[in-house]
Amino acid sequence: MARTKQQQQGFLATIREIIVLLLIVFLIRTFGFGLYQVPSGSMETTMLVGERFFADKLSYLFTKPKHGDIIAFNDPLFDYSSNPVVRLFQEYVWGPSNWTKRVIGIPGDTIEGKIENGQPVMYRNGKKLAQPFVNKYPLIGLWTEHPVVLRQKVEQQTARLVLEGQLPGQHRAVYMERMLNNYIMWRSYDDAYAYNKQPFYRMNEQLVIKDQEGAPLLREPNTPLAGSEVVVEASQKNVWSGTDVFHVELGPNQYWLMGDNRLGSNDSRFLGPVDGRLIHGKILFLIWSSDSYESWWIVDLIKHPIDFWSRMRWGRFFTWLG
Repeated sequence: MARTKQQQQGFLATIREIIVLLLIVFLIRTFGFGLYQVPSGSMETTMLVGERFFADKLSYLFTKPKHGDIIAFNDPLFDYSSNPVVRLFQEYVWGPSNWTKRVIGIPGDTIEGKIENGQPVMYRNGKKLAQPFVNKYPLIGLWTEHPVVLRQKVEQQTARLVLEGQLPGQHRAVYMERMLNNYIMWRSYDDAYAYNKQPFYRMNEQLVIKDQEGAPLLREPNTPLAGSEVVVEASQKNVWSGTDVFHVELGPNQYWLMGDNRLGSNDSRFLGPVDGRLIHGKILFLIWSSDSYESWWIVDLIKHPIDFWSRMRWGRFFTWLG
């Protein structure tokens, strides 16, 4: 009987230790440090898809984000609960995905985007910004799947919609082109290297979108986003519309955040100022870099056991960003 009681006490002690350990891990991950994956190309070429980075969450408990900081923050488009308890759970435990951008404007700043000599420029508090971190490489258009297979898939989907009466037959071609555009991704490209020897992402030439002359489809750097011909009058305040022309005066706890890959970033030009409450970490350094879209390296290893190691970007490991 005594032995059984000792066993029960030992079991309960083990459970308590596990709970305490999990609580410590939770507190460290929530308020101390975090490990994240780069989910998109919005910060190219500072950060690439397939990289993992280390974020310091502790500093922003005592200080505020500064100009030039690369930060991690909660998805500003997420449908947050109005219940404060549920919202805390969403922000710190489980809910929105993490975004990564660079701080361009902080509370009290006036940020202006203009087009000068055909190129987008920015001013902060009346001073033109030099931005050496902005991606200087063109973006190349790539199909997410083999174009023949992709077109067959879209044709089948379109034919079904026409057959079911959900799509007028005369709109079929336009609809197909719009659908195909959803299967295009844009990645940084260096024309000094072959497609399969690119420094950022190795590319399958069969997936490269080309024109009738065989030239790749490119978005050149320093090209204004569509619609940037709009003119913002001096009297207009807090104007943004998803272009490179905007004017905003940041209020308390508001931040203007942008990706280094200006041609491929969904940022404050589209969203407007971001609430500082969503910001939870400063990116310090990259710890892992692989030319892969898998969330877990073990999955990548299982899927690609032969070339797993050859797709490592060894020169980018432990790159300091802070």
